[in-house]
Amino acid sequence: MRPLAAKPMGCALFLALAIAWGAITGAPAVSAKEQIADTATSEELPIAEIELLTEIYGRIKRDYVDEVDDERLFRAAIRGMLAELDAHSSYLEDEELKRLQQGTRGEFGGIGLELVSEGGFVEVVAPIDDTPASRAGLKSGDIITRVDGESIRGLELGEVVRKLRGEPGSRVEMTVVRDGEGEPLTFELERAIIQVESVRSRLLTAEFGYVRISQFQERTARDLHRALEGLKDEAEDRLAGLVLDLRNNPGGVLNSAIAVADAFLSDGLIVYTEGRVRQASMEFSASGRDRIDGVPLIVLINRGSASGSEIVAGSLQDRGRAIIMGQPSFGKGSVQSVVPLGGPAIKLTTARYYTPSGHSIDKRGVTPDITVEPLRLTESEGQEISAEAELKGRTPSTEEERDEQREALHRLAREDYMLYEALNLLKGLKIVEGR
Repeated sequence: MRPLAAKPMGCALFLALAIAWGAITGAPAVSAKEQIADTATSEELPIAEIELLTEIYGRIKRDYVDEVDDERLFRAAIRGMLAELDAHSSYLEDEELKRLQQGTRGEFGGIGLELVSEGGFVEVVAPIDDTPASRAGLKSGDIITRVDGESIRGLELGEVVRKLRGEPGSRVEMTVVRDGEGEPLTFELERAIIQVESVRSRLLTAEFGYVRISQFQERTARDLHRALEGLKDEAEDRLAGLVLDLRNNPGGVLNSAIAVADAFLSDGLIVYTEGRVRQASMEFSASGRDRIDGVPLIVLINRGSASGSEIVAGSLQDRGRAIIMGQPSFGKGSVQSVVPLGGPAIKLTTARYYTPSGHSIDKRGVTPDITVEPLRLTESEGQEISAEAELKGRTPSTEEERDEQREALHRLAREDYMLYEALNLLKGLKIVEGR
């Protein structure tokens, strides 16, 4: 049998790559030969690297033990190119693109994990609130090693996601490695329809409000505005402070995160992005309305706070609008654009975002103003909290009300120590402001 000639094949692949190169760089739709000629006045094609690629392609077609489909090889090459760029760029088949769109709308099937692939490992960015993953105790930083007893080493992120998703009611077993644990941990979870309510709110006291944003969806800003109006009404227009909880918020829709920061700023820059192409460099400024009228604001973050939540925290910190409390955030400070390709698509990192002072969050994160570790008080420690700290912020009229307030304060300290500390800080700020 005559061996496959590498040179003609190389020319064909060379021309195909030239066309693709033009599409990526925005060149007009002209012939491949014209595009190659045009590179003298634009960015030069890496001729030697393309020739190496075509030689490897030819070797695989000629010598690999099994016959390999051309489409499979090209898709693998595309996936490999994108995976080498960073942890967030990827090739999206139709089903993967559909799942991405479902996530931004806030409803999808699975166990409720936000994942990232880094250096061949799949890491948990954050478990989503009130999902099988969060209820089972999975944490930011957990490294997934096995799914249903099979190693996932070397698998692409999309393949791991497919293994974790399935019919609601079916079960999946996960093995993870966690810092500080001597042995791997195994979790068995029941899949469910994940319906994410991105904004939750309540009054902590008669004067201090709490808003939790679990991720940034298309409707998050609208839901936040409603929540803030509801808190002000419930507080009878005497809202004296607010805690904005962004812990384990893995990000989401960029414009929604910007709109959330805008809700607490009356003017000035929120965030700006910089990329290689002109369209990727943008500035976003406040529209002119602080929806809580400048009352003290504390933002809670932790290692599971990423992307959009880092935009909000970094912006409010730089502008002096909020005190940031918790642990340093994840450090995902890049912008991904989804580029449709007539069916499939690519998710490509096109810019990095910067806080108003020019601080890049990428791989650094946001450093809190006040560091608070995620402690849990024991029952006895919770009971030692001073009864002088009135939870409701107003003098109770009966002994029964005083007992209820003490118990509520003890319960908050035991269940969420960081939120308890944030509430104490808001009370202190009110006292200072009064003086």
